[in-house]
Amino acid sequence: MLVSGGVLTLVLAGCTTDTGGQAFPDEPALASATQGAKASALPARPAELSLQGVDPCALITEPQLDQLKINSKPRAAAEPIDGPTCVLDADAAQPFHSYYLRTVTADVEEWFTGKRRKNSMTTEPKAVGGFPAITNYRDAGKPADCETLVGVAKGQTLAVRAVTVTAGAFTMPQLCEMSAQAADMALQTLKARN
Repeated sequence: MLVSGGVLTLVLAGCTTDTGGQAFPDEPALASATQGAKASALPARPAELSLQGVDPCALITEPQLDQLKINSKPRAAAEPIDGPTCVLDADAAQPFHSYYLRTVTADVEEWFTGKRRKNSMTTEPKAVGGFPAITNYRDAGKPADCETLVGVAKGQTLAVRAVTVTAGAFTMPQLCEMSAQAADMALQTLKARN
Protein backbone atom coordinates (compact mmCIF):
# COMPACT_ATOMS: atom_id res chain seq x y z
CA MET A 1 0.00 0.00 0.00
CA LEU A 2 1.38 3.41 -0.95
CA VAL A 3 1.04 6.34 1.42
CA SER A 4 1.63 9.82 0.10
CA GLY A 5 4.00 12.18 1.93
CA GLY A 6 1.12 14.52 2.89
CA VAL A 7 -0.90 11.72 4.53
CA LEU A 8 2.21 10.42 6.33
CA THR A 9 2.91 13.91 7.71
CA LEU A 10 -0.66 14.14 9.04
CA VAL A 11 -0.39 10.71 10.64
CA LEU A 12 2.94 11.55 12.31
CA ALA A 13 1.67 14.96 13.46
CA GLY A 14 -0.93 13.14 15.54
CA CYS A 15 1.86 11.32 17.46
CA THR A 16 3.41 14.31 19.16
CA THR A 17 3.60 14.48 22.93
CA ASP A 18 4.25 17.23 25.45
CA THR A 19 8.00 16.54 25.26
CA GLY A 20 8.71 19.34 22.84
CA GLY A 21 6.84 17.75 19.95
CA GLN A 22 9.11 14.73 19.53
CA ALA A 23 7.19 11.49 18.96
CA PHE A 24 8.27 8.36 20.83
CA PRO A 25 7.15 4.86 19.81
CA ASP A 26 5.40 2.72 22.38
CA GLU A 27 7.40 -0.52 22.40
CA PRO A 28 6.85 -2.20 25.80
CA ALA A 29 7.96 -5.63 24.56
CA LEU A 30 11.29 -4.26 23.33
CA ALA A 31 11.76 -2.15 26.49
CA SER A 32 11.17 -5.10 28.83
CA ALA A 33 13.50 -7.32 26.78
CA THR A 34 16.21 -4.64 26.95
CA GLN A 35 15.67 -4.22 30.71
CA GLY A 36 15.97 -7.97 31.23
CA ALA A 37 19.25 -8.04 29.32
CA LYS A 38 20.62 -5.09 31.31
CA ALA A 39 19.58 -6.55 34.67
CA SER A 40 21.29 -9.84 33.81
CA ALA A 41 24.52 -7.88 33.19
CA LEU A 42 24.83 -7.38 36.97
CA PRO A 43 26.59 -10.18 38.85
CA ALA A 44 24.71 -12.21 41.44
CA ARG A 45 24.96 -11.03 45.04
CA PRO A 46 27.16 -13.43 47.08
CA ALA A 47 25.50 -12.55 50.41
CA GLU A 48 22.92 -10.29 52.04
CA LEU A 49 24.52 -7.47 54.06
CA SER A 50 21.86 -5.45 55.85
CA LEU A 51 22.16 -1.67 56.06
CA GLN A 52 19.34 -1.50 58.61
CA GLY A 53 20.38 0.92 61.36
CA VAL A 54 23.88 1.38 59.90
CA ASP A 55 25.46 4.83 60.29
CA PRO A 56 27.18 5.54 56.96
CA CYS A 57 29.84 7.59 58.79
CA ALA A 58 30.87 4.42 60.65
CA LEU A 59 31.58 2.54 57.41
CA ILE A 60 34.95 4.21 56.75
CA THR A 61 37.63 3.34 59.33
CA GLU A 62 40.41 5.67 60.51
CA PRO A 63 43.08 4.03 58.30
CA GLN A 64 40.68 4.20 55.33
CA LEU A 65 40.08 7.91 56.00
CA ASP A 66 43.85 8.42 55.71
CA GLN A 67 43.96 6.45 52.45
CA LEU A 68 41.19 8.64 51.02
CA LYS A 69 43.00 11.79 52.26
CA ILE A 70 40.01 12.76 54.40
CA ASN A 71 41.23 15.38 56.84
CA SER A 72 38.05 16.40 58.66
CA LYS A 73 35.68 14.40 60.84
CA PRO A 74 33.01 12.61 58.79
CA ARG A 75 29.65 14.30 59.36
CA ALA A 76 26.00 13.62 58.68
CA ALA A 77 24.71 15.62 55.71
CA ALA A 78 22.47 18.55 56.61
CA GLU A 79 20.10 17.38 53.87
CA PRO A 80 20.29 13.57 53.46
CA ILE A 81 19.84 12.23 49.93
CA ASP A 82 17.51 9.18 49.77
CA GLY A 83 18.48 8.11 53.28
CA PRO A 84 21.27 8.54 55.84
CA THR A 85 24.15 10.39 54.16
CA CYS A 86 27.69 10.97 55.42
CA VAL A 87 29.97 13.69 54.03
CA LEU A 88 33.74 13.13 54.00
CA ASP A 89 35.92 16.09 53.00
CA ALA A 90 39.47 16.18 51.66
CA ASP A 91 40.09 19.91 51.90
CA ALA A 92 43.49 20.32 53.57
CA ALA A 93 45.35 20.56 50.26
CA GLN A 94 44.50 20.94 46.58
CA PRO A 95 42.78 19.35 44.78
CA PHE A 96 39.81 19.60 47.14
CA HIS A 97 37.21 16.84 46.90
CA SER A 98 34.49 15.15 48.94
CA TYR A 99 32.68 11.84 49.22
CA TYR A 100 28.98 11.39 49.94
CA LEU A 101 28.32 7.93 51.39
CA ARG A 102 24.65 6.94 51.65
CA THR A 103 22.55 3.97 52.62
CA VAL A 104 19.50 3.75 50.37
CA THR A 105 16.40 1.58 50.65
CA ALA A 106 16.17 0.56 46.98
CA ASP A 107 17.46 -2.23 44.74
CA VAL A 108 20.64 -1.33 42.85
CA GLU A 109 18.90 -2.42 39.62
CA GLU A 110 16.60 0.62 39.90
CA TRP A 111 19.45 2.86 38.71
CA PHE A 112 20.16 0.52 35.81
CA THR A 113 16.74 -0.33 34.43
CA GLY A 114 14.16 0.95 36.92
CA LYS A 115 12.52 4.14 38.07
CA ARG A 116 15.79 5.76 39.24
CA ARG A 117 17.37 5.44 35.78
CA LYS A 118 17.96 8.79 34.09
CA ASN A 119 18.65 9.11 30.38
CA SER A 120 21.06 11.96 31.12
CA MET A 121 23.28 9.59 33.13
CA THR A 122 25.67 6.92 31.91
CA THR A 123 25.27 3.70 33.90
CA GLU A 124 27.74 0.83 33.64
CA PRO A 125 27.50 -2.55 35.38
CA LYS A 126 30.41 -3.73 37.48
CA ALA A 127 31.26 -5.68 40.61
CA VAL A 128 32.63 -4.25 43.85
CA GLY A 129 33.96 -6.80 46.32
CA GLY A 130 32.01 -9.48 44.45
CA PHE A 131 28.70 -7.58 44.81
CA PRO A 132 26.58 -6.23 41.94
CA ALA A 133 27.36 -2.58 41.37
CA ILE A 134 26.76 0.28 38.97
CA THR A 135 28.91 3.25 38.01
CA ASN A 136 26.64 6.25 37.46
CA TYR A 137 27.83 9.57 35.98
CA ARG A 138 26.95 12.41 33.62
CA ASP A 139 29.10 12.11 30.50
CA ALA A 140 28.59 15.70 29.34
CA GLY A 141 30.38 18.85 30.45
CA LYS A 142 33.31 19.06 32.85
CA PRO A 143 33.72 16.07 35.16
CA ALA A 144 32.14 16.97 38.50
CA ASP A 145 31.18 13.70 40.19
CA CYS A 146 30.81 9.95 39.80
CA GLU A 147 28.79 7.55 41.92
CA THR A 148 29.27 3.87 42.64
CA LEU A 149 26.15 2.03 43.79
CA VAL A 150 26.54 -1.40 45.39
CA GLY A 151 23.62 -3.79 45.86
CA VAL A 152 24.45 -5.15 49.32
CA ALA A 153 21.06 -6.77 49.98
CA LYS A 154 17.64 -7.08 48.40
CA GLY A 155 16.16 -3.59 48.46
CA GLN A 156 19.34 -2.05 49.96
CA THR A 157 22.07 -0.10 48.19
CA LEU A 158 25.32 1.40 49.43
CA ALA A 159 26.08 4.51 47.36
CA VAL A 160 29.34 6.49 47.29
CA ARG A 161 29.68 9.64 45.20
CA ALA A 162 33.08 11.25 44.64
CA VAL A 163 32.76 14.99 44.00
CA THR A 164 35.45 17.36 42.86
CA VAL A 165 35.43 20.70 44.67
CA THR A 166 38.44 22.04 42.74
CA ALA A 167 37.02 22.45 39.22
CA GLY A 168 38.81 20.46 36.53
CA ALA A 169 41.09 18.68 39.00
CA PHE A 170 39.99 15.15 38.09
CA THR A 171 39.00 13.27 34.96
CA MET A 172 35.78 11.26 34.95
CA PRO A 173 37.71 7.93 35.11
CA GLN A 174 39.60 9.26 38.16
CA LEU A 175 36.37 10.28 39.93
CA CYS A 176 34.79 6.91 39.14
CA GLU A 177 37.87 5.08 40.46
CA MET A 178 37.78 7.20 43.63
CA SER A 179 34.10 6.41 44.26
CA ALA A 180 34.66 2.70 43.57
CA GLN A 181 37.63 2.61 45.97
CA ALA A 182 35.64 4.31 48.75
CA ALA A 183 32.66 2.01 48.09
CA ASP A 184 34.90 -1.05 48.36
CA MET A 185 36.31 0.24 51.68
CA ALA A 186 32.79 0.82 53.07
CA LEU A 187 31.76 -2.64 51.83
CA GLN A 188 34.72 -4.28 53.60
CA THR A 189 33.69 -2.58 56.87
CA LEU A 190 30.08 -3.67 56.34
CA LYS A 191 31.19 -7.28 55.71
CA ALA A 192 33.22 -7.25 58.94
CA ARG A 193 30.14 -6.09 60.90
CA ASN A 194 27.84 -8.84 59.55
